[in-house]
Amino acid sequence: MSALFRAIMFMLALSAAPSFAGEEAVISLFEGTPQETKSVEPKAEEGGLFSFLGLRFPTKDNSADAQKGLPTTIEETIKLADSGNVQAQLLLGYSYLYGENGLKADYAKAFEYYGKAALQNDPAGLNNLGSLYYGGIGVARNPAKATILFAKAAELGDSEAAVNLGFMYISGNGAEKNKLLALDYFEKAAAEGNIIAKFMTGYAYYIGAERPQNYAKAAPLIKAAADAGIDEAQVVLADIYINGRGFPQNYNNAVKYLRQAASQGKTEAMMTLADILTAGEKYNKDIDFAHVLYNLAAVRGETAAPAKRQLVESKMKINEVLQAQLQAENFQEKPSSLTSYIRQTFGTNIRGFIKS
Repeated sequence: MSALFRAIMFMLALSAAPSFAGEEAVISLFEGTPQETKSVEPKAEEGGLFSFLGLRFPTKDNSADAQKGLPTTIEETIKLADSGNVQAQLLLGYSYLYGENGLKADYAKAFEYYGKAALQNDPAGLNNLGSLYYGGIGVARNPAKATILFAKAAELGDSEAAVNLGFMYISGNGAEKNKLLALDYFEKAAAEGNIIAKFMTGYAYYIGAERPQNYAKAAPLIKAAADAGIDEAQVVLADIYINGRGFPQNYNNAVKYLRQAASQGKTEAMMTLADILTAGEKYNKDIDFAHVLYNLAAVRGETAAPAKRQLVESKMKINEVLQAQLQAENFQEKPSSLTSYIRQTFGTNIRGFIKS
């Protein structure tokens, strides 16, 4: 089983992007344990741009909702789908893909039923069929066809399809690179409430990439993404509060969002937060916790972290150092479901697509 295929199948266990809104948005480093989620820590070889795309399937938790109004037997559901019922077609596509609801996994059948929904111009069917074409699931891989299907779904108002198109165009992965067009799709999806698109659009306005720099437009969009749990958005929002760009300067808020991003394992947030706590100029000084953060960042490969850790360690008592080391050893990063989804699908630095 290829890494691409495993990653696509991992994604199918996640909800659609909008369902993440507000989820796990208040994670704080060493301040309580977030509720366990079904997100899976991506393996390094599986992460990155388009390891899978955002198909909109019901999850194993909410698949019962998708069956409301449908027959109770799979035989009757198949008859209903074959007669043209889109809801039944989408459910069968999911069931054949997973081997759920009494059916064995059959990727060709999954492709067939998503195709039937797509032929009726159902946005979810078009988006999901495009994703199968992109990943080569149940059909030969064909990014060109995927692009056409995503575009059609986006025209019909499917924000996940618009985001998929945005990343294809901004990266040149599966479509000719076109940054301006990508941001048009992101902005369209953002207007429809898509959280990932809000961050990409907000960041474009924040740095003035293919959009006039506009902090007032950028800040609310980035905050929405940060509150939904995107680690990169939390880092950028902290920068907004530190510099007073789009929102009034507020170091309390900056530290709050840096803690959230650091709790998700974001090294950049660990370093910025540790610098603030070491300086003690705009926020209460805490070199013990700064030591913890520098220690964690050093483990994650931040080259500047060891020297900074050594500097704060020289100002600490031995028992304080030992306690800080214990905290670092016991730390477990807790990425939100949305952060895990983004890391697995599009990589760990989606801002980089806007900057490039």
